[in-house]
Amino acid sequence: MRITMIGSGYVGLVSGACFADFGHDVICVDKDEGKIAALEAGRMPIYEPGLEALVATNVAAGRLTFTTDLAASVAGVDAIFIAVGTPSRRGDGHADLSYVFAATEEIAAAVTGPTVVVTKSTVPVGTGDKVEAILREKRPDVAVAVVSNPEFLREGAAIGDFKRPDRIVIGTDDEAARKVMRGVYRPLYLNESPILFTGRRTSELIKYAANAFLATKITFINEIADLCEAVGANVQDVSRGIGLDNRIGAKFLHAGPGYGGSCFPKDTLALLKTAEDFESPVHIVEAVVKVNDSRKRAMGRKVLHALGDSPKGKTVALLGLTFKPNTDDMRDAPSIAIAQALRDAGVTVRAYDPEGIEPARRMMPELTYCKDAYEAAAGADAVVIVTEWDAFRALDLPKLASIMTAPVLVDLRNVYRRDDVEGAGFAYTAVGR
Repeated sequence: MRITMIGSGYVGLVSGACFADFGHDVICVDKDEGKIAALEAGRMPIYEPGLEALVATNVAAGRLTFTTDLAASVAGVDAIFIAVGTPSRRGDGHADLSYVFAATEEIAAAVTGPTVVVTKSTVPVGTGDKVEAILREKRPDVAVAVVSNPEFLREGAAIGDFKRPDRIVIGTDDEAARKVMRGVYRPLYLNESPILFTGRRTSELIKYAANAFLATKITFINEIADLCEAVGANVQDVSRGIGLDNRIGAKFLHAGPGYGGSCFPKDTLALLKTAEDFESPVHIVEAVVKVNDSRKRAMGRKVLHALGDSPKGKTVALLGLTFKPNTDDMRDAPSIAIAQALRDAGVTVRAYDPEGIEPARRMMPELTYCKDAYEAAAGADAVVIVTEWDAFRALDLPKLASIMTAPVLVDLRNVYRRDDVEGAGFAYTAVGR
């Protein structure tokens, strides 16, 4: 099938490359000329394991191309996917749909025949109605079907998630559009990936409900971790004990410094705003957003406490800056609030991340960035594991202690065993243990 993917960011590029790998002919469109030029030269605008090789393979096979010319790319294709950004709108937290509607306007001006337009972007309930209204108003002469097809990709594991999904959600009541979407996802039938057809508004809400639920699980176990510290319990054992219940499940029950990234923060806010607009409040999600925001700063205070009574003038090494491993995404990362809390207390911050240094430098130019964990730790009064990159799971603890001014390890991801760390001469602080 012939597919056009409007937007060549994280969702659009991964989805486009995977569709091409299924055998479809895919055109990825983006207004950013520099991004398109880089992609054509084989340079990826994001870090995602396996993506560079996947793109190169399908470009070489002629199934994947890149362009800035949206009008030329939509003529005669089977499906047009909108995969542009929907960031939180400044000031009120609503999802900013300006890129979605701008893409819709351009599609309307360029289509020449029956069209299936698919919103891959995460959009609030009712957005598909508005997209359809624009298309019908601008092109009453063209048969239009607007479909919701939310993505469920985890950064760092996106290719596997796309090719082996838990489910594929498709929101449309149009039988012709259903037929097109079955053709788009036919290669996944071999994997027996379940396809859930729903109404369009239901599909739009599924994505927000899923992310809000996962954010709730993270926030719940983080609060339980605080309670564990207060009563002398171990949150890892609590997590395992409840996660073995198949009604609950073990995923997203790892205590840490709070969630961040491109989805959970903005999607929980957007869900709150949708609930307000429809006068149907979601108080649990309200609490999740509030608790998560406060937790990040609280982790900064946890580090300051580990430094002792006089943290001013001391040096802390932050290991891991991105919101999770295997990505270079710094959006709403806990490291930002932690670094700010430390700097507010007069602490010098040195930092290292395997992939996130350049995006972090643009956001926090005041930090000192290092080439590896040991350079960051040299002369430091504490080392803090903020992101659980594999590179931090087997540090040479005696070596680390020998190069630090004070051997203090604050493990915000519970990577290490207390006995191992304290046996290497460290004072050790974990989360919920």
